[in-house]
Formats: sequence, C-alpha cells, structure tokens
Amino acid sequence: MRISVDAHSGVPPFEQVRSSIAEQVRSGELPVGTKLPTVRALAADLGIAVNTAAKAYRELEQAGLIETRGRAGTFVSDAGDQTAARAAEAAATYAQITHALGIPAEEALAIVRAALKA
Repeated sequence: MRISVDAHSGVPPFEQVRSSIAEQVRSGELPVGTKLPTVRALAADLGIAVNTAAKAYRELEQAGLIETRGRAGTFVSDAGDQTAARAAEAAATYAQITHALGIPAEEALAIVRAALKA
C-alpha cells in the first residue's frame, strides 16, 4: 500500500489518506481481502495523529470499502468491487435516458462533469 501525506496541501491529512486508499481499492491495487495496517501503525508510518488515521478508516468503512473484523484487523471488503459495478450500471441507465431524450453525447457528458464538480 502506498500512501503519502503532504503537510503543505490544502487537503486535510485524513482526506489524503482516505482518498489514496479508496483509489487503490477501486483500481484493484488493493484487492479484496487485503489486510490493512492497524490505525496506530498507519499513523506512525505516515507521521500523522492516530485520530486522523482512525477518521480515514471510519469513512472508508462507512463507504463499504473496508471492514473491521474485531481483533483480526481491517481488510479491503468486497463492496469495493460492487461500487464500480453500480457506477457502471448507473452510467448505462443515464446514457439510455439521455439518448431517449435526444440529448447529444457531448451535452450529456457536460451534464455529468457539472454534477461531479458539485
């Protein structure tokens, strides 16, 4: 697992950790079942507060990307695989609707880009 925290970034450290892990899960770089470091170990490795690492893990768990199994530790959950599939399904539905409405592809993409920025 590769994570770095830029102390000079305007992005909070917990968000840097959360987004880095989330991207690695979604890309498959961290496959389902991969054991993640403990909160304390992650914090020590990155030079951040334990509460900062815990907040990142909490948000990842709420998103269904990781799961904590008591004393066994924290692992990448299989919900990460389902996330991409659900997004692809939603995209296909959106494409069908915009096509049926006669909206050109470029305009439909512009609508999506605007929604993603919101």
